[in-house]
Amino acid sequence: MKFDSAIGNFTFHLVLLSLVAVGGVNAIVPELYRQTVEVNHYLTDRQFADLFAIAQSAPGPNVLFATLIGWQLAGWQGALMATAALCVPTCTLTFLFARTWERFKDAPWRVIVQAGLVPVTVGLIAASAFLLARAADKNEVALAITAATAGIAYFSRVNPLWALAAAAALGFAGLV
Repeated sequence: MKFDSAIGNFTFHLVLLSLVAVGGVNAIVPELYRQTVEVNHYLTDRQFADLFAIAQSAPGPNVLFATLIGWQLAGWQGALMATAALCVPTCTLTFLFARTWERFKDAPWRVIVQAGLVPVTVGLIAASAFLLARAADKNEVALAITAATAGIAYFSRVNPLWALAAAAALGFAGLV
């Protein structure tokens, strides 16, 4: 795709989202979905889910997901812009915040703030998982695979990558 306002809009949203991405990119997946699929129609449901799957299966940081969306919108320039938009604001704030946070390491309010951020992070990531499952589960077989994988991940000590490998084999066989 050629460089246009799509990547500019996406980059602007990433800068804003980077400031609330407590827990990483997975915490902002619902808003990325809303902006790229529902509001601006830059991607389809399937493209969004595919890019997320590629980013999660590749080694490296979660930020790769935003990089792939940027690449889809505007090639390598879009990939660089998206990555910078997600990383630069948060890295700068993290550096400044860490220096200040360390000064208050013994303050009682610090423990309370840290404890309060845990459920927020868990909720954001759970919303991301629900949204991605909804986008990927277009038939009963896909829904069953998602449910089985979630069950294996939650209730057993079996590595969920085995369930994902089985799901990939079913998809390759054309069953999903």
